[in-house]
Amino acid sequence: MPRPAANSGSAEPVLNAAEGSRLWDMGNLELDSASAFVLAGGQSRRMGHDKALILLAGQPLIAHALSVLRDACLSPVIAGARSDLSRFAPVVPDPNPDLGPLAGICAALESSSARYAVFLPVDLPLVPASLIAYLVRHAQITSAAVTLPSICGVANTFPAVLNRSVLHTLRSEFAAGRRGCLAAFQAAAQALGQPISVLPVEFLAQPGHADHPRGLPAALWFLNINTPADLIRAVRQSPSQIA
Repeated sequence: MPRPAANSGSAEPVLNAAEGSRLWDMGNLELDSASAFVLAGGQSRRMGHDKALILLAGQPLIAHALSVLRDACLSPVIAGARSDLSRFAPVVPDPNPDLGPLAGICAALESSSARYAVFLPVDLPLVPASLIAYLVRHAQITSAAVTLPSICGVANTFPAVLNRSVLHTLRSEFAAGRRGCLAAFQAAAQALGQPISVLPVEFLAQPGHADHPRGLPAALWFLNINTPADLIRAVRQSPSQIA
C-alpha cells in the first residue's frame, strides 16, 4: 500500500482490506468510552467573522459539528470558542486561543478521563458520523496512539482520534514552540513507539463501512470552510445532501 503524503513527515497506513473487514465485524464496541470535542477556537481571519456561527443549510457550523459527533453516539464538548457557544454544548476554554488548536487539544485531553478522544474542527461540516465511529473503533481495537483518515493518498490532520497517553508529548511540543498539529501527533506517536495509524477513506467507503447519509462522495467529506468561497462550495451541495 502506498504511503500517504503529509505536509510534515510521514504517516504509515496500517489498514488493509482484511483488517478493515475484521474491524467492522468488531464494530459493537462501546463508543461511550471515548470523549469527543469540536475545535471551535480558530481566529477565522479568512472568513472575517467567527466560523462557528456561520449558517449552512439553516444551521450554524457549530451545530453541524456537534450533530455529527452525536450521530456517532458520542457526547461532544466544545474545545475553545471565540463566541459564547455554551448554549450549544459545554465549553472547555483554550488557554492560548491565538496560538493554534494544539493548546485547545491539550486542554480538552486534560479535561477528560476517557482513554480516547476524537477531535473534529468546526469547519468540516460534511464529515459523516459513520467515519467518526469507525475511527474510534479502530483506535479502541488497535490501541493506536493517533488515528487519522486519508483521502487520495494524503493523510488528513482531522478528524483525529487520540489516545490520552499522547498528552505529555503534545504539551512538550507546544511548550517548545512546535505547534503544528500533524507534526505534534507524529512526535507523540513516535515517543510511544508507534506509527500514526492512517485509514484510507476509500477502503471504508467502497464497501460501505463509512458513508454519507445523503450520498455525498468521499472526496467532498473533507471540504474545509475557511473562506466565503468555501462556504459557497458547501452551499452548492444541496441542503438535502448535508447531514
